[in-house]
Amino acid sequence: MSLQIEHVTKRFGDFTAVDDLSLTVDKGTMYGFLGANGAGKTTTFRMILGLLTPNEGHITWNGKPISYATSPQIGYLPEERGLYPKMKVEEQLLFLAELRGMKRADAKKEIGGWLDRFEVPQYLNKKVEELSKGNQQKIQVIAALLHKPKLLILDEPFSGLDPVNVEMLKKAILDIRNSGATIVFSSHRMDHVEELCEQFSIVDHGKQVVSGTLKDVKRSFGKLNVRIRSDYPLDSLTDISGVTAVNPTVEGAVYQIETEETAERLLAEALKSGPVRQFEIEEPTLQDIFIAKVGKEHA
Repeated sequence: MSLQIEHVTKRFGDFTAVDDLSLTVDKGTMYGFLGANGAGKTTTFRMILGLLTPNEGHITWNGKPISYATSPQIGYLPEERGLYPKMKVEEQLLFLAELRGMKRADAKKEIGGWLDRFEVPQYLNKKVEELSKGNQQKIQVIAALLHKPKLLILDEPFSGLDPVNVEMLKKAILDIRNSGATIVFSSHRMDHVEELCEQFSIVDHGKQVVSGTLKDVKRSFGKLNVRIRSDYPLDSLTDISGVTAVNPTVEGAVYQIETEETAERLLAEALKSGPVRQFEIEEPTLQDIFIAKVGKEHA
């Protein structure tokens, strides 16, 4: 079972929202789909779900086009809220579960289990509008997971959640992945993608600008970070050849470099001022790669 997007383009009049996009997401894979606002992520998700039709290209799930018949296998968490504010939580979740083909009794049992897991059983008979944004997001997540989908599309799943609830949701998503589901998710938080995803793409103005495994993309990026902490001035280090960027920190700086020889020169120069408390060569972060490929205005 895999999700395949092959040379997909979507235009709205003269505007091209998605431009010749291709990617494959295998069964049991967590795939990160990154881009700034307006990059084409949500348009792509809506095409995967069959809500929009591509102008060119094909999208298949398990070798077949996605249709109403496949909807019981698919879970979707939209970025914008998709709940009925006046409905009670249980009514809401039962209604959405039955749309996905679940029997009412099975759905009731699953709802109880998920509300307990997300530590919100007390909201079963509350109206959605009475819940905080974070708890509404939990209900929306439950609606996406309730019917045990085989393909899960998550658009900004951690939006509105505090760090404790982010961890709770991460664990739930990993459990779904470990049960064999295929997951595609977008997030503005690069650290979440770095932690959870084996593969990812970065899209910019509808075009795919980076694609592959995290390890391969980092290796091919060709830049390293050197973190130096010192009680002495490090101003002279910015002029060393091979340093492509400098990001000051509270007690030093992080220097972006292209070769380890530059790292050796940085250390030698830093030691001329006095003892160095930290010297560490780090691989580039996903944030570094995103900024380099898409531009600082979107980071």
